[in-house]
Amino acid sequence: MTIDLYTWTTPNGRKVSIMLEEVGLPYRVHAVNITRNDQFKPEFVTINPNSKIPAIVDPDGPGGKPLPLFESGAILIYLADKTGKFLPKEPRAHYAALQWLMFQMGGVGPMFGQVGFFHRFAGKEIEDKRPRDRYVGETRRLLSVLERQLSRHEWITGRDYTIADIAVFPWVRTLVNFYQAGELVGMKDFPQVSRALASFLARPAVVRGMEIPARP
Repeated sequence: MTIDLYTWTTPNGRKVSIMLEEVGLPYRVHAVNITRNDQFKPEFVTINPNSKIPAIVDPDGPGGKPLPLFESGAILIYLADKTGKFLPKEPRAHYAALQWLMFQMGGVGPMFGQVGFFHRFAGKEIEDKRPRDRYVGETRRLLSVLERQLSRHEWITGRDYTIADIAVFPWVRTLVNFYQAGELVGMKDFPQVSRALASFLARPAVVRGMEIPARP
């Protein structure tokens, strides 16, 4: 049965389209244009009362009943559990992947997003640079954590590619490419992060998932 994906061209949205491409489940894309406030339309709010993308509806959810689900991290865990892919079963490796997923959800996403706001969008008009510098400093700290981890491992949790990588690297790409903040945060100081990002972007499923939905 076909999963319905409600998404837009953001790092959080890309996480789920990449995951769906990686696991090979059939899905149908519904573009929710957040620049037009589509996320506040009643038909979407019934799926996600928090009015954020992405969200999915799996017609073949637990017990064979439809399951609407929002929050990208929850969706990644659900799809991993459903398919048995990209979330290790061995307990230590399992919780290692989950802790790095939460690292992205609680740190990387919010902090990188603030850098984007203060560097590229409306926040850049604020004369007081202390807010921007606070988020740049925290972003560098998070990148340093990733750099140390990736200096010891091929992927974030080890030799195996997991939902932690699927969660983190769309945000790293956005920081550098879309927010154009690579120089601001000193990406040259994080060669292992750049190495892993390049490996991530070379995966065929990632290439496909990054184009969903097509940017208008």
